[in-house]
Amino acid sequence: MRFDNLPKIELHCHLDGSVRPETIIDISTKDNINIPSNDINIIRNMLIAPWECESLDEYLERFKLPLKVMQTKDNIRRIAFELLEDASKENVKYIEVRFAPLLHREKGLSIEGIIESVLEGIKDAENRYDIEGNLILSCLKHMPVETAVEVIEKGKKFLGKGVVAVDLAASEDEGFSQRFVEPIALARKYGYRITIHAGETGTGRNVLEAVEVLGAERIGHGVYITNCLEAYNIVKEKNITLEICPTSNVQTKAVNRYESHPVYDFYKDGIKVTINTDNRTVSDTTMTKEYNILSDKFNLSYEEYKQTYYNAIEASFANKEVKERLKRYI
Repeated sequence: MRFDNLPKIELHCHLDGSVRPETIIDISTKDNINIPSNDINIIRNMLIAPWECESLDEYLERFKLPLKVMQTKDNIRRIAFELLEDASKENVKYIEVRFAPLLHREKGLSIEGIIESVLEGIKDAENRYDIEGNLILSCLKHMPVETAVEVIEKGKKFLGKGVVAVDLAASEDEGFSQRFVEPIALARKYGYRITIHAGETGTGRNVLEAVEVLGAERIGHGVYITNCLEAYNIVKEKNITLEICPTSNVQTKAVNRYESHPVYDFYKDGIKVTINTDNRTVSDTTMTKEYNILSDKFNLSYEEYKQTYYNAIEASFANKEVKERLKRYI
């Protein structure tokens, strides 16, 4: 099956994990930013996480270099545009980009200005390519709770103008949901949709709490519901969609190898799964590659591919008009 020709939807893609190596070199030269090398192969190797990461934290080290060149409005706008440009070239018709505004303030940008820059880049790509995008604002679990409130407050003016949801991302400690009850409740009150990184490392109980305590509608990864029956059951019973990122999960050792990934078992048991890249550059992947892997390892059929596509439409934070348009591609 030729997955490159089929329409795709991506719901879990980090902006700073999807920066072209060439762009990092170009921006660093233009803005006189000190980077370790101008050799494209060296930079690419610095950006791509090793296949045998010791942990999620080692994987996250790969984001330091991209963030160095993402501190001005023009650069952020360019990188957002290029992400959608790259996605469109492999027939992604709709993408939800997520990023943490607080990581882009080293040169004094305001949170509003940072968000605006990404939305402008998305709009630039929509005007040129057959792709549509929305933006998810990531708050960071390792930062003070007050910072999440700040992002939610500053981002609310963009609801209905490209911003659709809020996320909790970064390293995953047990019981993190309890700390963020108030900011996520505030986000829901303002009209943000809710997706939470949980069950990527450690314990499935984090997924249970993300749903019960924070009201998560979708879960980023969720692999570890396999070790928590309560989490597994609530995901299945409440039709909570899992944003599965197979290659990333192997790299971060959420699973040891593709063959042991529970994604296909989840699918067969009626859990709503979607397929995503997580980070196109850091995981050196595309949506086409992810589907090819599932086809190779689990003999994914066309009908099964279609179901994941429809799952993504249903779970997306797009409006009804966009969802109807996406259905017409198949």
